[in-house]
Amino acid sequence: MTFSAEDFAKALEAHDYDFQVGSTVRGTVISCANDGATIDIGGKSSAFLPIREAAVRAVTSLEGVLEPGAEYSFQVIRDQDADGQVLLSIRKLQLKRLWDKLAQQADEGAVLDVKVTGYNKGGVTVDVEGLRGFVPRSHLGRTYENLEEAVGQRLTVGFLEVNPAANKLVMSARIAARSQVMSTLELGQLIEGTVASLKPFGAFVEFDGISGLLHIKQISKNYVESLSAVLKVGQPIKAVVVGLDPDRNRISLSTKVLEKYPGELIKESEAVFEDAENRLGDISRMLGDSEA
Repeated sequence: MTFSAEDFAKALEAHDYDFQVGSTVRGTVISCANDGATIDIGGKSSAFLPIREAAVRAVTSLEGVLEPGAEYSFQVIRDQDADGQVLLSIRKLQLKRLWDKLAQQADEGAVLDVKVTGYNKGGVTVDVEGLRGFVPRSHLGRTYENLEEAVGQRLTVGFLEVNPAANKLVMSARIAARSQVMSTLELGQLIEGTVASLKPFGAFVEFDGISGLLHIKQISKNYVESLSAVLKVGQPIKAVVVGLDPDRNRISLSTKVLEKYPGELIKESEAVFEDAENRLGDISRMLGDSEA
């Protein structure tokens, strides 16, 4: 049986070129223009890539983005119109890869360097490889009288939420600072900080941009009846790191290991703190005597 030119033409007509929206296709760049690029994806007519769909970051020219004659992967974002033309996107594919990458980085506890691009009353917006991220005011890691001051600055941030379905990327400078400081902390290390708040179970101490818990049982070897009688919010304090839990982001502190006798810190806290460096001594022995 012979296969004529007419048979071949009919076979082409019968071939399914109905590119489904959301599918990934390979195509070759035919030409580039100011508004986009013409792409050969093997259909009856060429496809078109609008310039806004060429990359995650907005571009004003395709020069250096696409190379005529080169082959790329595209996502179909509109099926054939009346002229048989399909609309394509590279941006959609890049976004999927970027969200997957960020989700993995969040799972690994990674930190990123980002630039502040804007602000509102709740916090600042940042550029994360072309994606718009948000850092709540409470997670900036420092206090700004006016958030406009932060625009243009760079922040080191960790992840609070990565939600591609909601196009929601929430970052935290506080988490990044905590992660970086925790990686340098060691058991038995003396820290200098400030009492940030008092709770029934102890005091939170801020140091190096993060906070640790000084449990009420770790303040003195004697029973502490009134926490507010021993410590004040804003008070400078020195304490020893007695517990590190990176998985739960917890730092446990102790001042009782600095005491020469039970109750010394309750009676003479200033003297204890002034002599803290000299009192470290055999820290392994002191930590062994302390309660975790």
